[in-house]
Amino acid sequence: MTTALLIIDVQNDYFAHGAFPLWNAEATLDATVAAIGRARARGEAVVLVQHVAASADSPLFRPGTHGAGIHADILAAAPGAPVVVKQHADSFHQTGLANVLADLGVTRLRIAGMMTQNCVVFTALSPAAERYGVSVVSDCTTTLNEAIHGFALHGLSTRVAVQADA
Repeated sequence: MTTALLIIDVQNDYFAHGAFPLWNAEATLDATVAAIGRARARGEAVVLVQHVAASADSPLFRPGTHGAGIHADILAAAPGAPVVVKQHADSFHQTGLANVLADLGVTRLRIAGMMTQNCVVFTALSPAAERYGVSVVSDCTTTLNEAIHGFALHGLSTRVAVQADA
C-alpha cells in the first residue's frame, strides 16, 4: 500500500495578518510540518492542495495575492511536492487530484489542513475518496474555533478514521 499525506489549504490568509485568521493556526502549522517530516521518513508521498478563488472579489485566496499562497513553512517542509489547485471545498472536485494520486500509486490517504468542517470534511467524504483508505490527522487540522473543530472531527469519525499523527 502506498500512502499519501494530503495537506489542504495551509495558506497565508488563515494566519495572523491574513484575511481570515483561524484558531490554533500556528500550532496546527507546527504539527503539520512535523507530520510532513514523519511522512517523508516513512516514504509517504506528500501532496499539497491550494485553494485559489475564482474571482478577484473574493474575501480570501484572491488570485495572485500573498494570502492565496501556501505557507512558506509547508513549502520548505515539502519541497517538490505536487500542488493541486482547487476552487471548491472538495479537493477532488474539478481538479487533477485523482490523477496525481493515481500517478503516485496511492491507496491510502491521510488528510491534514484547514478548515476542518469545510475542506477537510468535504475532501474526506468525497465520492472520489471512497477508493482510498482515508484518515484525518486531527492535530494537523483547525478551523474557526475549538468547538467547531471538535464537532467536525466527531461527526467525521463515524465515516473515516480520525487520529493524531504518530
